[in-house]
Amino acid sequence: MTTFAKPVLTISQLEKNLPKQKDALQRLYLIDELANHYVYTNIRRAQELLADQLCILQKTDNPDFELSYHLNTATIENQLYNYAKAENHFIKAIDLLEERGAAKQLADAYIDYAGTCMNLEKMDDASEYLEKASRLLRNFPDERLTARITCREGYMHLHYSNYSKAIELLLEADKNLTRLQTSLQLKDHYFLTLIHSGLGRVYERNDDDEKSVRAYLKVVNMCEAMGMRSRLSWHYLNVGNGYMAMVDYENAECYFKKAIDIADDSSQQARASAYANMGYCALEKEEYQKAIELFDLAERLYKEKSEQDFFNFSNIELWRGRLYVELEDYSRAMEHFMQAFQYAHNIEDFKQLSNVCKEIASLYAEVEDFKNAYEYQVVHSRMEEQYLEQLEKRKQIELEIKYEAEKKRQETELLRLQATKLQLKALRAQMNPHFMYNALNSIQNYITSNEITFAAKYLAKFANLMRQSLDYSDLEIISLEKEIKFLEDYLYINEKLRFEGQLKYEIIVDDDIEEDILGVPTMIVQPYVENAIEHGLRTKKDGVVKVTFSLLDDDNILCVVEDNGIGREKARQIRQQDPNYQNHRSRGTNITEKRLQILHHSKSQNVFVKTIDLTNARTKEPRGTRVEIQIPIVDIQLK
Repeated sequence: MTTFAKPVLTISQLEKNLPKQKDALQRLYLIDELANHYVYTNIRRAQELLADQLCILQKTDNPDFELSYHLNTATIENQLYNYAKAENHFIKAIDLLEERGAAKQLADAYIDYAGTCMNLEKMDDASEYLEKASRLLRNFPDERLTARITCREGYMHLHYSNYSKAIELLLEADKNLTRLQTSLQLKDHYFLTLIHSGLGRVYERNDDDEKSVRAYLKVVNMCEAMGMRSRLSWHYLNVGNGYMAMVDYENAECYFKKAIDIADDSSQQARASAYANMGYCALEKEEYQKAIELFDLAERLYKEKSEQDFFNFSNIELWRGRLYVELEDYSRAMEHFMQAFQYAHNIEDFKQLSNVCKEIASLYAEVEDFKNAYEYQVVHSRMEEQYLEQLEKRKQIELEIKYEAEKKRQETELLRLQATKLQLKALRAQMNPHFMYNALNSIQNYITSNEITFAAKYLAKFANLMRQSLDYSDLEIISLEKEIKFLEDYLYINEKLRFEGQLKYEIIVDDDIEEDILGVPTMIVQPYVENAIEHGLRTKKDGVVKVTFSLLDDDNILCVVEDNGIGREKARQIRQQDPNYQNHRSRGTNITEKRLQILHHSKSQNVFVKTIDLTNARTKEPRGTRVEIQIPIVDIQLK
């Protein structure tokens, strides 16, 4: 994407300049700068600005600001829990980036979209996009983006209740982000709040309430310091819940009030939970009238959000029942317990059903109805057993999911390692010694013949080719442009030095291919070109090699290497008589074909290289060989 000149202005200066600016492009720039800040600090203001930006974009075609619009809108919709809308905007942004974006921009978008995928319970998609981002960063390392990936991976493990791995990854992400220190961006602080929220949740699930509160307080302090209010209600609520678990009702109420008072339209669910939990604190402190009012407020807010929130409705009814037991109004207490039971039954919440039955049994025992007390105690035991079975089944499913995820990760890593090893083998097998010896001998002849200009020219070409070969051996992916340049240098040296003008070559690239931004596996074509020269053209005086590149489909390039050589059968006969050339193909192209098999990740297709014997239509005599190579386009945008 093009880069717009950006003077450093404060948010207040940008706001001050915006009403005065009439130029569409300048106005788009100001809105973009403000929106980038407000998506984390003031969602309502960000929405106003993005609505203005959309109006301008409908009249002005500007892909750069269109990209920013979709990314910022996706972030806002994600913050507002509108995950389907967020996904729609992320997909549009990613389409733009994959068409014309830089690698790090694309990796950043993949990381953000993975977060929305997790919110949509699309864990496989989340894993896929994090892997795509990781692949990009292997070629374009970025500590900041790597830390964000690690954070998302921590949440993946948190989702599967793999708490030990989640803690490990979240702490690693925290260490790597805080190492940036002076260059931390607002978005980095947002990720730090995610990291410590995740840690707080892990500690909470492990009943380590003190650590949980400390982690959540760290999030609250960051949000207050940076003005990030979009999720602050939830963060206050988390701190309050921690204090409530520690039976510190004063501090709990303090943070529940903060959760209620903050002006954040997206936090109605958090406010409802804060009212309900304040009601529980009031109940424990024997402030019964206050508790009743708070439960009523919470229920109304829950119902405004959803009439099907049976989990929270059941909790409120259970607490109301306990309240009326304390007031010795047993008939009303029983009504609320029965309603709590019904809500829990609607969602098969066996843990809650067990708790409610225990309360009902205690109530019957209190009024000396021991028959009903016994019956509900039996139901309580049965519900508890079902809850334990449900828990075991859930753990089993989680273990299976973790196993499959780890298996998939290991398989992917193994394939990557295999591809890397094969790449190194292929590079070792390349550059046939005859090619190098002949090239150096030719250069030596120029030197001894005192043709210094030619010697210097060809020596520089040869040295550059060797340097490229070594440089590329450390890379998994290069641009198609670099792959073609390498082939040109290789063929040029063959033409001028080894065959002394008796070899001609041609490289043709289809107009639809943007070779500077398409990524391909490193040095994937050279073994086939060398094979054509060694076996097809080595004995000819008028050899021609033609290499063409065209788009096969959206995911693959078709490379065709064609020669006018002696054909495979005659070459086979020569190899049998000349042991020096007997194993050349098996070392070069066979390894490359294994690389292609791994890089394509294909289960339905096994052949990615097709070799065709060319013959004279009339005499049936061989007139060369054609090799068609299906090369995967790698998810990379080299800029």
